[in-house]
Amino acid sequence: MGSCKHQEHDQPQEPKCVWIHGPIIVGAGPSGLAAAASLSHNRIPSLILEKSDCIASLWHYRTYDRLKLHLPKHFCELPLMGFPQNFPKYPSKHQFISYMESYASHFSIQPRFNQTVLAAEFDSVSRFWRVSTQDTQYISRWLIVATGENAEPVIPEILGIERFTRTVVHTSMYKSGSEFKNQRVLVVGCGNSGMEVSLDLCRQNAIPHMVVRNTVHVLPQEMFGFSTFGIAMGLMKWLPLKLVDKILLLAANLTLGNTNQLGLRRPKTGPIELKNATGKTPVLDVGALSYIRSGKIKIMEGIKEITRNGAKFMDGQEKEFDSIILATGYRSNVPSWLKHGCDFFTKDGMPKTPFPNGWKGERGLYTVGFTKRGLLGTASDAMKIADDIAEHWRAGWNEDDKNKSSYVIFVKEFKQK
Repeated sequence: MGSCKHQEHDQPQEPKCVWIHGPIIVGAGPSGLAAAASLSHNRIPSLILEKSDCIASLWHYRTYDRLKLHLPKHFCELPLMGFPQNFPKYPSKHQFISYMESYASHFSIQPRFNQTVLAAEFDSVSRFWRVSTQDTQYISRWLIVATGENAEPVIPEILGIERFTRTVVHTSMYKSGSEFKNQRVLVVGCGNSGMEVSLDLCRQNAIPHMVVRNTVHVLPQEMFGFSTFGIAMGLMKWLPLKLVDKILLLAANLTLGNTNQLGLRRPKTGPIELKNATGKTPVLDVGALSYIRSGKIKIMEGIKEITRNGAKFMDGQEKEFDSIILATGYRSNVPSWLKHGCDFFTKDGMPKTPFPNGWKGERGLYTVGFTKRGLLGTASDAMKIADDIAEHWRAGWNEDDKNKSSYVIFVKEFKQK
């Protein structure tokens, strides 16, 4: 790594310019760590830029206390290092964070923290990527986008919500139902987060009302003592996707009953087919359904408008609430900082090329964590990226004289600009 400061003493200070010998990775979550470890395994250095002050900041700061992995741990491992054997089948939030910290330590991954990437663009003259933060411009031949699908909360526009005089919070800021004891709470969203938050609220003597605007697949977390996801993965090796979906739905109806009767209408498309097509994950029930069946979690239709003290619903009902929790998910933030990425990313910040080929762009651009297939997809992408960069590396990109001469030319051009 080298650096240059390109300012005169009598001029305002400008960002310093730093050459990175290997790839620049944006984001120190599971995706960024997986990419860095896979590169390290190929003896390729890299630098992770992270806007927060720790690895896995989403897990540290934006997840609720009772969160556990919804899938068995062997489906959630990062490349080259599994979970400790003494971890339970479904590790807790804190166990997963400790795993990632151990992972970073094992592979000597040291992100540069508090570096918010403001812009990243490809310089067509020098053929390098310029990645700008608040105080530094980093230069590299390769850029790996690892900010993932869940970089920032989705805050929907709901008519009248600015009139509500009480608490409104997104699940990214929700920690525990203990903060809402004995309250009537409107939970907007019926995905895994909405279901789990509603369950948590019930266990703290709150009264959750969950808004179910669209159709949703609810599957048991386990079937016949085995992970539902694991069963699906096994069946997919031998049977067509549509047949696997039919088997899953038949088993779900046997174990959970007809969810349509509870106000949870199933989509016409099967759960795996829908996940592959849209990225919409089926809900894996960890206990909320029994509370819905008993009436402790109340199902509400779509919101017509929010009032000063509550909400009006599409079916004509009007109710008062003490708090509103937005379980409305997350989205990619790539369009806000990646320049010249429109040919590879959609306006929503997702790769245009579908899985399994969405990990590689052009001009040294890569993505990891955008497969809509969780940590399994992340691990697959990270290893493909490392193998691809390793081919270029072995072909001569690790030659100091070549990199330094290209870098000197770039700095001269940069100063002239």
